[in-house]
Amino acid sequence: MGIFGALTTAVAGLQAQSFALENISGNIANSQTTGFKRTDTSFQDLLMGGSFNPQRQTSGSVAAFSRATNDLQGALVNTSSATSIAVSGSGFFAVSAPKGVSDGLPVFDGVDAYTRRGDFQFDRNGYLVNGAGYYLKGVALDPDSGNPVGSSQPIRLAKDFFPAAATTNINYKLNLPNKPQTNNFEAGDPSSWLLDPGVGDTVAAQDSEAFLDSSIEGESVTVYDKKGQAYDLQMRWGKVSNGDPDATPPTEDTWALFYKSDNKATGTDTEWTRVDQDYTFGEDGKLTSPANGKVTIDNLTIDGANLGDVQMTHGAGLTQYGDTSGVASTTEITQDGAASGQMVAVEISDGGVVTASYSNGKTRALFRVPLVDFNAPNQLSRLDGGAFAATAGSGLAFSAENGAIVGQTLEQSNVDIADEFTKLIVTQQAYSANTRVVSTSDTMMQDTLNMIR
Repeated sequence: MGIFGALTTAVAGLQAQSFALENISGNIANSQTTGFKRTDTSFQDLLMGGSFNPQRQTSGSVAAFSRATNDLQGALVNTSSATSIAVSGSGFFAVSAPKGVSDGLPVFDGVDAYTRRGDFQFDRNGYLVNGAGYYLKGVALDPDSGNPVGSSQPIRLAKDFFPAAATTNINYKLNLPNKPQTNNFEAGDPSSWLLDPGVGDTVAAQDSEAFLDSSIEGESVTVYDKKGQAYDLQMRWGKVSNGDPDATPPTEDTWALFYKSDNKATGTDTEWTRVDQDYTFGEDGKLTSPANGKVTIDNLTIDGANLGDVQMTHGAGLTQYGDTSGVASTTEITQDGAASGQMVAVEISDGGVVTASYSNGKTRALFRVPLVDFNAPNQLSRLDGGAFAATAGSGLAFSAENGAIVGQTLEQSNVDIADEFTKLIVTQQAYSANTRVVSTSDTMMQDTLNMIR
């Protein structure tokens, strides 16, 4: 190879170590960049000359190449931001970069980029944008079924109201005491436990005292009409008859449920209304009628407002077991209606579901963030801002199977500062050694030239 070959090889070595230094510098500079993937350097020897004699082959020159680490996980750290997300395992978020602005809104070209930088926040237009300016893409969800609707698109949320919903079902589970301690209760007189026989299907205000003295308090729940107007539904229970297993035919304990239809107690309207269904219980305290544990209140009317037919669902949760307190013990009472509500908060939960919370206490899943992967993620082309573009070498994106989205979490850079400084020292020493080869080659050429003087 000779002196000139040695000089050329040394220069190639200087170039290769300079290339490595550039990668190390970029890694160190981005050691705190969210989702950054460091770039390592690989060296490849190049055979100089064309000799096929093994005894005449030289060590050759060198070339440096970048080696991506897109498939290496960075550390995950918790964050207080409800819209920050991270990837645990393999995979990338699909994002879009705007190509321009029209009427104050970004315009997208439909070409996806991919990133693991998950520090997303809302911009003034309601889009989720990360710190590098990339817009997060997701699939809209049907508000009723939760099923995906349409294709992936940049996520944009409007401050829409949660629509009002009328109450159609009430889940009501409780235990009724077999010896209700009404105001008329006398321990040795079973007839004192029963509802006043003068109480009919409706109770006027002037007759309410006899009703209240012979019944026990049930529970109350707020119900809603179609416009979201709230009404207080109060309930009371009266035991109609005591069962007798020795009678022919045997009889069972029977109860009646009443609801307060006039909360204002004007004295003119019906104050309490009986539900058109008798409740019976067997000797074991379990509900026998209605058999399916469901009752429909026809035209539920409170304070003159007709809320329509409302189903009361008890299931197996309505019982009549012995209770020394003598009062009704409610275990569950919920209903499906709601007032309208304003959006007050948005979060991206584990799994990538974008969920909005509303002032009426309701929540709604609006989008699902997909996670995509590649057969060769290290062959992706690097873009500004920690994003990547698909290449022929990476293959097409497909749904990630070995990764998961974690909410309120960010992925840190996968740069190890200690490792980078170690590589920095090695690179510096290798560069210095190559400069010595250059100076030595120069000296030898000078000596050769001096031979002819």
